[in-house]
Order: sequence, then C-alpha cells, then structure tokens
Amino acid sequence: MSAEAAALPADTSERNRRANLVAFGVMVALIAIAPFIAYPFFIMQALCFALFACAFNLLIGYVNLLSLGHAMFLGLASYVCAHAAKVWGFEPVSAIVLGAAASAALGLITGALAIRSSGIYFAMITVAFSQMVFFFCVEAPFTHGEDGIQAVPQGKALGLFDLSNPWILYVFVAVVFLFGFLAIQRIVNSPFGEILKAIRENEPRVVSLGYRAMQYKLAAFTLSAALAGLAGATKAIVAQNASLTDVSFAMSGEVVLMTLVGGMGTFYGPVIGALVVVSMQNYLAQFGEWVTVIQGVVFVACVLAFRRGIVGELAARARISL
Repeated sequence: MSAEAAALPADTSERNRRANLVAFGVMVALIAIAPFIAYPFFIMQALCFALFACAFNLLIGYVNLLSLGHAMFLGLASYVCAHAAKVWGFEPVSAIVLGAAASAALGLITGALAIRSSGIYFAMITVAFSQMVFFFCVEAPFTHGEDGIQAVPQGKALGLFDLSNPWILYVFVAVVFLFGFLAIQRIVNSPFGEILKAIRENEPRVVSLGYRAMQYKLAAFTLSAALAGLAGATKAIVAQNASLTDVSFAMSGEVVLMTLVGGMGTFYGPVIGALVVVSMQNYLAQFGEWVTVIQGVVFVACVLAFRRGIVGELAARARISL
C-alpha cells in the first residue's frame, strides 16, 4: 500500500473531525442567539424534542432497531418528574433524574423482552408495550387521567437557580440538551458504539467474533430509553404539565418523522428534523387538522428529494460524516 493510500483514511477522519467541530460550534451559537429571534418557550420545546429524536436515532440509526413505541419513555418520565416535583416536592434536577431513571428501568424491562425479536416483530412488540403504558397512564390515580398533571412547579434547580425566570430556564434546558447530545456522541464514537455499528451491519459476524450482541442491543435500548426520559422529564418542567399526548402512539410516529426528515444515522439530522416538525406544528397551527396533511406532504417531499434526510444528503455530497 502506498503512503498516499495509507494517508487517505487519516485525512478523511481529520476532515470529519473538523466538520463536526464546526457543526457543533454553529449549533451552540444558534442556541445562544435563538431566544432573541424566536419565542424562547418554542425553542425550549424544540430542544426537548431534538433530544428525544437523538435518543431514538441512537437505536434506529446505529443498531437498526425500529421502535414504534418510543413515546412510552418520553411520557413515563414526564409523568414521574411532574409527580415528583408537584406532590413529593423534589427540586427540578432530582425530579428530572428520577424521571430519566424510571424510563431507563422501563427500557431495561421492555428491551429484555423486545430484543428477542427483530425487524417488524420487534417494532410491533414496542407498539404493544407502548399501548400498555398509555392505558396505565390513563388509569393510574397519580396521572389524573385525561386531565394530566397540571401546574408543575419549576422550582430552583439544585436549590440555586430559579427556573421560574425564563432566561435561567432557557439556559438550563440548553445545558440538558447539550449534555444529552454530547453523551450520545461519546457513546457512538466509543468502542461500545463501534460494536453497535457492527451489529447494525452484520450481526451474525459480530456473534461469530465472540461478542454478546443481545447484551449490547439491550444496553443500547436502555440508554436510548434513559435519554428519551431525560427529554420527557425536562419537557414536563418547561411546559409545567404532563399529559397523555406525551405517551401517545402519535408521538412515537412523530419522532420517527423527525429522524427520517433530518437524517437517520447522523448526529445533527434528528436536531434539524425536530426543528422542522415542531416549527410546522407551531407556525401552521392556524390550519387545524390540516397540519397533519401538510406534515405528510413535507415528509413525502423530503423522502423523494433527500433519501438520506436533509443532513444525510448534505453530508454525502460534502463527503463528510455528521
């Protein structure tokens, strides 16, 4: 092998590293200036859904496991966090951690059963579990049925930062999002993440090399559930409520839409996809039920024009990995 050929992978890796640093810098800069351009509450909601989409992408983009019931983790964490903050008097950070932990536990239990199947069977099992959690949230006394949990106190994070101040709350949500986003990047770029990618490409070969693929998939499923729970719990503090919308099948469908529109298997694709979907819901609300039709048209257009998603197509044309 010539020296030029050997240097080519190193050059590609360095180009990808620089591209990701630039993309991350641009994202942080946009988060910093966004509340001066758009309504801060809208941006905070978009960040929560972006983290949710990134958590979902960790599962489908890097392990090739399609969960059609991922809203159960978002919704359960939202309810647990809201109840802990309002009824038990937990401060926000403790309530959010408890919500994320509840989703991680649910992910461990459901994942242990679901990963025994694959393909459409795995997807259907996640739908079944999601519906079970939905009806649990309808019937459980602490969730208050269709009314949900309202007037959740925002309180003081760590007893120091008053989240009732919208600017402090915005910074808090941005920090939570960036923590989750960087955690996912670290997971994917670690040796653990490399094994997940190998499972995605050829699971029998990974098993033949001596790796316990089932345990790796279960770990990925649990991590994805925990990060989705982190998004849901944070959203409960931001919106000051937890409702059945967060745990509905429609929400599971929306996160699939966010990921596919932005770019499955990319770091920044789910963020862009979440921003597109949440923006449509916010700015096209005047069209009522037609918003769903418009979302469908946009989804079809994106699939036809950007088969790899918006970020996926841009990265492919620039020959970089985002």
